[in-house]
Amino acid sequence: MPHRLPPVAKTNTHLATFHGVTRDDPYHWLRADNWQEVMQRPETLADDIRAYLEAENDYFEAEFGAPTDKLQENIYKEIRGRIKEDDSGVPTPDGPFAYNSRMLEAKQYPQIVRTARDGGPETVLLDCNLEAGEDYFGFAGAEHDPSHRFLAWAADRSGSEYYDIVIRDLETGRDSPEIIANTAGAYVWAPDSSAIYYTEYDDNHRPYRVRLHVIGTDQTSDAIVFEEKDPGFFVGVGITLSNNFIVIDAHDHQTSECWLIDAHAGGAPRLVAPRVTDREYEVDERDGTLFIRTNADGAEDFKIVTVSADAPAVESWVDLVPHVSGVLVLDIIVIKNHLLRLERFEGLPRIVVRDLRNGHEETVRFEEEAYALGMSVGFEFDTSVFRLTYSSPTTPSRTYDVDLETGVRTLLKEQEVPSGHDPADYVTRRLFATAADGETVPVTVLYKAGLTLDGTAPALLYGYGAYGMAMPAAFSVSALSLVDRGMVYAIAHIRGGMEKGYGWYAKGRREFKSNTFTDFIAAGEMLIEQGFTAKGTIIAHGGSAGGMLMGAIANLRPDLWGGIVAQVPFVDVLNTMLDETLPLTPPEWPEWGNPLISPEDYARIAAYAPYEQVSAQDYPPIFALAGLTDPRVTYWEPAKWVAKLRATKTGNAPLYLRTNMGAGHGGASGRFDRIKETAISYAFALKAAGLE
Repeated sequence: MPHRLPPVAKTNTHLATFHGVTRDDPYHWLRADNWQEVMQRPETLADDIRAYLEAENDYFEAEFGAPTDKLQENIYKEIRGRIKEDDSGVPTPDGPFAYNSRMLEAKQYPQIVRTARDGGPETVLLDCNLEAGEDYFGFAGAEHDPSHRFLAWAADRSGSEYYDIVIRDLETGRDSPEIIANTAGAYVWAPDSSAIYYTEYDDNHRPYRVRLHVIGTDQTSDAIVFEEKDPGFFVGVGITLSNNFIVIDAHDHQTSECWLIDAHAGGAPRLVAPRVTDREYEVDERDGTLFIRTNADGAEDFKIVTVSADAPAVESWVDLVPHVSGVLVLDIIVIKNHLLRLERFEGLPRIVVRDLRNGHEETVRFEEEAYALGMSVGFEFDTSVFRLTYSSPTTPSRTYDVDLETGVRTLLKEQEVPSGHDPADYVTRRLFATAADGETVPVTVLYKAGLTLDGTAPALLYGYGAYGMAMPAAFSVSALSLVDRGMVYAIAHIRGGMEKGYGWYAKGRREFKSNTFTDFIAAGEMLIEQGFTAKGTIIAHGGSAGGMLMGAIANLRPDLWGGIVAQVPFVDVLNTMLDETLPLTPPEWPEWGNPLISPEDYARIAAYAPYEQVSAQDYPPIFALAGLTDPRVTYWEPAKWVAKLRATKTGNAPLYLRTNMGAGHGGASGRFDRIKETAISYAFALKAAGLE
């Protein structure tokens, strides 16, 4: 069967000069002038842009999609077979009720349910399967009010992350007509159930304002509670677990500022501490005292301080948990008598519990080489119970309740794998690669027990490395479809994340960004040296900022990879950071640098930006995925990258672009549709690895 010729994108001259350097961007035309409108109304996309994206989709389907239909279907069935379709979460108590979510067999979306704690049947409060319809449905969660009479639920119906908040009367089961439209998705009830605080976007899709919607009034009369003037700062809203304070936070990636509103008396927001560049903090409250996680005073790996909520000035902050270099404080939760903190030490998570009555501390940790750990406490402040979740690459997720007064740990739920799973059939390893500058890079490895490690097995190496986000060593029902076919599955915990503390993040951003790329390459070379795989048989996989990583390592070491999967890849870094109208550009200047004002930042970004650095060399097979309504990594970034690769690269390796024309950054909204997208990516990886 003859192969179809790939689409060839037209080129238009588009010159732009910054700092005395003029560049031509011949594929700039793929950026829709009306991109804000396209986010909400995809049908308004210009005809020539739509024609190109659809031509790429048709080419992908003809050359890869249809020929691998059987493999995709097999992977889909395997992954779906590992999911308990009629699964339920763990009920979370709140006063007279316990709230929960459950999935039904063959259904895409959750139900929100509750049960009276004194007995009685379970009641379905919201069935998202009935609300979703046939198109995209991005569910942003549901929040019951303090009186338990109403349920506010939010959904995005285009993938653009504009959320409509709907208010349901739980006595009648009917939704109110007073929809709070086009919000930014964050919202919280006032303690008296009379109103909802919510965030909204500016014209460039940045959450910049908090409004107060009084139940029973028109949205046009909603008062502005807080408005951020700096386009580099995003705004969020929440409430302390004690229900005493509404918390408004303004932040970029390195700096934060919090404001408090008395949740019972209302009034204007009160500043906790003014923003200071590179100082971060977040607040919780107990008995009139604020508990603050912060990196103030040089606490690179964060510390915990306390201060009076009535006079929270920074000069009054007192250390409760001092800074310890190398012990990263990730999160804190305050309940009636205890402070919980999630830490990362030597690359692994642990939970430390402090009794606030006497200062006694205990640590919860596990003994596997690599694992993921999380904590939560639900809705109630006056409790001695917290919930922890644990998993590892070989061990399905387990959820426990821990009573801090009795010490009793109760297993509430263990993830079921209906098709069967024996942890003994798999091996998890924690290895270390030596980076170019001598740093040791953690690598989590999963493979089938009995696999001969003689370099003949292909591998999939996943990486992200940005924004301080650590990649958890968690259980994945999807990865088993690769491992069961003889692949080694590995996660590179590269700089730019926070696996080894805040310094690990700092050495992977701005002027040190290249460390992220060379760390990933070092991880691949280590897998080769230790016999896990061989050169040219590693499939590299990353998405969003990890997609930038994919583009960079494709340019730097195309010979090392057997294939590259780049999901919604942030590859047009220079042009995006030069476009201050885009939603994420000003908030991300602290992460990447600001090439508009800094010649040094301009030159540095240009030197690694994947789109800029595409060159005439043999690239491995590449599969790029995009979302038309994606406000985070706009569709034109992968589209421009693929167009330039087609026109520039040598060799005959496959190159595909698949744009989801009805979804955004997260891909398809339904759980089974998301599995289908995973199956496509994994089919590409297996085919590129020779395991189809």
